[in-house]
Amino acid sequence: VGPRCTAPASSSGIMQRSIRTCLMRGGSSKGVYLHAKDLPAPGPLRDNVILRLVGSPDTRQIDGLGGADVLTSKLAIVGPPSVPGADVDYTFGQVSFVSSQVDYKGNCGNISAGVGPFAIDEGLLPPPGAGETHRVVRIHNTNTSAILKATVPIGAHGAEVDGSTAISGVPGTGACIDLDFSATSGSVTGKLLPSGHRSEMLSVAGGDGHGPEELEVTLLDAGQPTVFVRSADLGLAPTTCASSVLTAVALADAALLRRIERIRGAGAVRMGIVQTWQEAEEKSPYTPFVVLVGPAPGADEPKDLTATCIFMQQLHKAYPVTGSVATTAAALLPGTIVHTAAKPPTGALRIGHPSGVMEVEGCVEDGKSPTLVRASIARTARRLMDGSAYVPWAVWPKL
Repeated sequence: VGPRCTAPASSSGIMQRSIRTCLMRGGSSKGVYLHAKDLPAPGPLRDNVILRLVGSPDTRQIDGLGGADVLTSKLAIVGPPSVPGADVDYTFGQVSFVSSQVDYKGNCGNISAGVGPFAIDEGLLPPPGAGETHRVVRIHNTNTSAILKATVPIGAHGAEVDGSTAISGVPGTGACIDLDFSATSGSVTGKLLPSGHRSEMLSVAGGDGHGPEELEVTLLDAGQPTVFVRSADLGLAPTTCASSVLTAVALADAALLRRIERIRGAGAVRMGIVQTWQEAEEKSPYTPFVVLVGPAPGADEPKDLTATCIFMQQLHKAYPVTGSVATTAAALLPGTIVHTAAKPPTGALRIGHPSGVMEVEGCVEDGKSPTLVRASIARTARRLMDGSAYVPWAVWPKL
């Protein structure tokens, strides 16, 4: 029998600091939802606590709550409002697998879907009144300074869960949460069209056997800054994005993913997010997104266009809500490559993506300085568990 490891017991009997934690699915993502008051102030200590909670940096996230996937390595920090007209503050963080970094430069629309139900069920808002069936929660997203509006169905005991709304990438159905992103135009850059152009030629550095290249792109910031590229211009079949199998095979090509990262970096520079394209991967891995667009696969398909998003240098297995806001704005704006690819929508824009179809109600007021007037999407969310998560005292020492 080998030697036994022993350690002195703490007064609480637990050798770690406990943190009140909720694990929620928001849309087609999943994340850790935390009260701002239960964390250190913003800064390196808070980021170290988050990294340890989630289990990063580690591609398996074996020692934390992350799900070893870019869609589950996320968190929401929720607290009292800091601006007039808001009910709560909400900070989104995308936690890296490969470095000790939490990226706060953009927002996640799917994780946003869980903020309203979380705030209601955690008592951050007044309890439901008699006969009240829906609550509009005005969410101040601190990442972008925008106020989102979530219309959440409620019952006598809090946010409703059961319902008939189905969303691609999530099995089953749930209660419909309407998310209004109308106020997210220029979410990071301050402009719907950060460069002032609806389409332009982008100079992209060479590498991995590719020389420098010029690609036509659309750079647009609504919901999330996004670089739109034609899938055909990257050598992919125009409707690749309509098939999860074809998309996965195409984007398993490491050289292609590196090429897309160079495109993303060049777009980030053009939008003023970073100074050099190399900085995008190091300092802003989450923002901007890259979206590959193509036409709908057939006239009878219930899609107006096809799109695949690449973020955090990986394929998004469904489609990001904030990316859908940008896609909708671009599709409704003549002169963009998205508008050229899309069928004229007869109602909500139907975006075909690797997991199905996403519908977004949108309206853009065109002109010299076009404006996003409406961007609304239906999501569902569900609390999965709550309780205490733990980090060693060495990560967050006692005072």
